[in-house]
Amino acid sequence: MKKFSCLLAPLFALAYAGSVSAQGYPILDMVANKVIQKYQQSNCEQLWQHKEQPKSAEEQELLQMLVNNPQIRSIFIDKVSPTIVNKMFECGMIP
Repeated sequence: MKKFSCLLAPLFALAYAGSVSAQGYPILDMVANKVIQKYQQSNCEQLWQHKEQPKSAEEQELLQMLVNNPQIRSIFIDKVSPTIVNKMFECGMIP
């Protein structure tokens, strides 16, 4: 979980400060790719364990930053959701 938070920190810091590149979102792409890779490489047991762990204060803060920036949140979710939802379905985490 700590690794996940560390990966998101640069994205949220830039998004929150409003200095995300005008040529696209290279940091967003990097973080999204890391999240996708995490889900592709994790087995179901690892995902269940991660889901049951409480979120760290850092992770909660980073998630709040996504809540506060709908544009970045939308782009991030569009990139990662197919992989995450498919993996959750395979693991029985969603019907």
